Amino acid sequence: MKTITVNTSKTYDIVIGTGILEEAGSYVRKTCGGQKAVIVMDDNVAVLYEKRMTDTLVKSGYCVSQYVFPHGEASKNTETFLSLVNFLAENKLSRTDIVIALGGGVIGDLAGFAAACYMRGIRFVQIPTTLTAAVDSSVGGKTAVNLAAGKNLLGAFYQPDLVFCDVSLLSTLTHDVFNDGCAEVIKYGIIADNKLFEALKTPVHTQLEDVIARCIEIKRDIVSEDEFENGKRKLLNFGHTIGHAIELLSEYRTAHGHAVAAGMAVEARAAVRMGICEACYMRDISDMLRRYDLPINTSYSADKIMNACLSDKKRDGESLTMVFPVEIGKCVLKKIPVSELEAVIRLGSDPKGDVK
Repeated sequence: MKTITVNTSKTYDIVIGTGILEEAGSYVRKTCGGQKAVIVMDDNVAVLYEKRMTDTLVKSGYCVSQYVFPHGEASKNTETFLSLVNFLAENKLSRTDIVIALGGGVIGDLAGFAAACYMRGIRFVQIPTTLTAAVDSSVGGKTAVNLAAGKNLLGAFYQPDLVFCDVSLLSTLTHDVFNDGCAEVIKYGIIADNKLFEALKTPVHTQLEDVIARCIEIKRDIVSEDEFENGKRKLLNFGHTIGHAIELLSEYRTAHGHAVAAGMAVEARAAVRMGICEACYMRDISDMLRRYDLPINTSYSADKIMNACLSDKKRDGESLTMVFPVEIGKCVLKKIPVSELEAVIRLGSDPKGDVK
């Protein structure tokens, strides 16, 4: 078992181990106290883990309620958010009680935003059940729901009190969903650690605890330096500007990791053609994405992607900050004027005559 401590506006621990879910209640009790706990999960997670999660909390002295909603990105909206907040009120949770997100990124984002808003903030625990949530969305305090205009446009920075990661929960993921999370793992290698990137040539599932811990360490270091995304934290958005546009254009039928993978490939290809990155690194990125059955392009046109990007929360007036690789393990931030955005996307979207 490993413990990684994050020092931000709130200091909290991330506990990583295998077969430890039954210990979650005692960790929550020790960290948070309180009397009532609401487990937030989708209908898929509820079938798998509701009883085990409820039992460990009851054993630790909690009065437990469960809020279950339909799985999928389409549920991460204002209607589900308000329904959850009303559920917390109906169950008379106080500021010393706890919201527990048991699931993937959608669940963590939704439950975290509800915890941030209800009574202006109550205690919040993340228990990830997907690789994406384990390495990325459960750490760092970003919480949000989607609006019709774009992804994560309504939200707050709200750090959890505890992240409890039982790696064995990932064993139920399908090949496609697991590989979706591998896109975020690959991202960490590209932006910060070429040794991690090289290690991914060995299948992730054979080194899961170490890979999760390394990704979390990278994110911890970045978030501790730039909690509210004013500078360095924007590096974590590699592939996400275009990825979020792809998700929006697909009406969220394209999974997050697959969209981000396509975004990373497009941004890497653009970096080569802009003279920022050597072609060999772009090929390394494409090869790694293919290794995990992830896309390296998108069928959406540059003008449609550009229009979708304009609703991105990372837009700053008449420019948008994008992340481009320089080499494996190093990326740079570059402000792209809105007037040039479509041209940059077009550079990266055209695979014809890919740079050799």
